[in-house]
Amino acid sequence: MNRRRLGTLIAAAGLSSLLCATTVTPARADTPTSWEARALGLSAAQRTTKGEGIKVAVLDSGVEKNHPALAGKVTTGPDFLKDGLEPGDPRWGGHGTAMASDVLKVAPKAHILSVRVIDDKKEHDADDWKTGPSPVAQGINYAVDHGADVISMSLGGDSFGSSFNEDETKALAHAAYKGVTVVASAGNDGDVLNDSSYPAGYPGVIAVAAVEQGGSRAEFSTVRTYNTVAAPGVGIVSAKNTGGYEAVNGTSPAAALTSGVVALMLAKNHKLKPSQIRAILTETAEHPPGGYSPLVGHGVINAAAAVRAASKPPAHDASPTEYKGEEFLASPTDVKPTQHPPMDTALLTIGLSAAGVGLLMVVGAIIVNRTGRRPTATGAAGHGGAPV
Repeated sequence: MNRRRLGTLIAAAGLSSLLCATTVTPARADTPTSWEARALGLSAAQRTTKGEGIKVAVLDSGVEKNHPALAGKVTTGPDFLKDGLEPGDPRWGGHGTAMASDVLKVAPKAHILSVRVIDDKKEHDADDWKTGPSPVAQGINYAVDHGADVISMSLGGDSFGSSFNEDETKALAHAAYKGVTVVASAGNDGDVLNDSSYPAGYPGVIAVAAVEQGGSRAEFSTVRTYNTVAAPGVGIVSAKNTGGYEAVNGTSPAAALTSGVVALMLAKNHKLKPSQIRAILTETAEHPPGGYSPLVGHGVINAAAAVRAASKPPAHDASPTEYKGEEFLASPTDVKPTQHPPMDTALLTIGLSAAGVGLLMVVGAIIVNRTGRRPTATGAAGHGGAPV
């Protein structure tokens, strides 16, 4: 993954949606709840469990562990971004602190493992084009190897070219093998280009869309068939890395809240497998018409129902089984498995030709335009003015 992508990760994950206009409230021991508590059924869920004994790895921009809402509940892991920023810098831990507080808002007795893999910066220079090992993949592996029960990634997206990363897919396979549930934000491109977002788009990841009050999809929430469930994502009061609290919009808080619900479920039944957690969340959610929609997945999660269902989860059978179908699903062809059949290039040739003609017209127009401006520039200079 290149560092340019790390910059767009934050933009797509909701940092641009932080509502800084709200007044900073005095420090307090817990992050204030807003409408999400009622929407998720947190009161009933927390009467059963509050996430005791569960470690949630927050892969983000760092977590300010001394914030009153987080004090004593955070272990700081490595900084895989290695960009020279330190705690105390306004660009360090803004997004991560908010997300960690949202996890603990749902599961107040869970423990946070903070691993820094992204930056809070919104502007990036030419140095961001450098490539190197994926900090996200390194973060996933570290979290798995250091006892994380849940990995929460309120990040993703890469406008103009979102793609798989091989290191990340391998890391996620490692998490799946170790039985670690991975949650990620669906992305905030729903009202722009609606681009796919990773890590939410990877198989096995619980992708969380955002809804506004009333349960309708938030207009920014990315619409994709990989969306698993939805959670509140508008006006979610969250901790600030500089102290106090502010309201946050995005699929980022939606994913963090969902990670908190998963922590509640695991505290109720620590033997739950990722596939069982996914099944419970989807089955107990407030389903949209038809049961599923790319807008909100299987619907808004119901924390109380999910925690109740954790006691009697669906059967988990991931062992290999013998294939008993037809020996051949289709007649053999002359096409080798490693080759593609010939492609009809007629339409492609026509399209490329038209594009070439259009490009020539654009170039010609630019030349004519620049030629027409030169006399004006020369004349201005001759009269004591500066060239245009």
